[in-house]
Amino acid sequence: MAVPSGYILCGTPRTGSTLLCSLLSSTGVLGRPESYFREPDEATWAQRLGVPTEGARARDYRDFVRAVSDVARTENGVFGVRIMWGSLERVTDGLRGSRDETDLATLERALGPLTLIHLRREDLLGQAVSWSRAEQTGYWQQGDVASRRPHENLDEMRRLLETIRDHNQAWESWFRCQGVSPHEVTYEQLVGDPGAVVEGIAARLRVDLPPGWQPKSVHQKQADEVNEKWALALRASLAARPL
Repeated sequence: MAVPSGYILCGTPRTGSTLLCSLLSSTGVLGRPESYFREPDEATWAQRLGVPTEGARARDYRDFVRAVSDVARTENGVFGVRIMWGSLERVTDGLRGSRDETDLATLERALGPLTLIHLRREDLLGQAVSWSRAEQTGYWQQGDVASRRPHENLDEMRRLLETIRDHNQAWESWFRCQGVSPHEVTYEQLVGDPGAVVEGIAARLRVDLPPGWQPKSVHQKQADEVNEKWALALRASLAARPL
């Protein structure tokens, strides 16, 4: 078997990425993916990993990436990380060696051979609703504490829907520019059959899952009747006034 490569989960918020990260980590052989490179959290992660900081950033970004590479890699050498579109530029700019170098070449020079996994959601309205609710309450995943009661905000949901579309298009354009075909995963596939999704990623990386591994995670689907009500209102709004 070839030496396992690392991977990047490429996505947008509210696509089930936290659930997928926890499932991949639970295998013990598919890296320890987290949002290490989320720019607002850079100083927090750097301090946690023992990397000196200046203000809100790591003092030496390459040192920071090396530290992430170590902590996000399982014993078999597989590296995993999650990057949202809004964080990609900070990572590539922080590592850039030559202006003639492609983004993927820059990333692979620092992290080794990479497989790109594109995680998206087919139900974009549901994604916008979920994102709006999380922004309002501060409740993004199991373990968070909701700080405010959510309220239906159509302007916010319309804005987030437009952002989701823009970021999806940006990822697709970026993949084309890098000359790669990512491994595609949808939110709907993930919640429908999480085991099959993990098995598919393992097969793409040519990594054998541990015998008897079963998909278990503390993270579960969060949508409820509130989400359904907001989605209906958003759909009516878009019918009356398309983006």
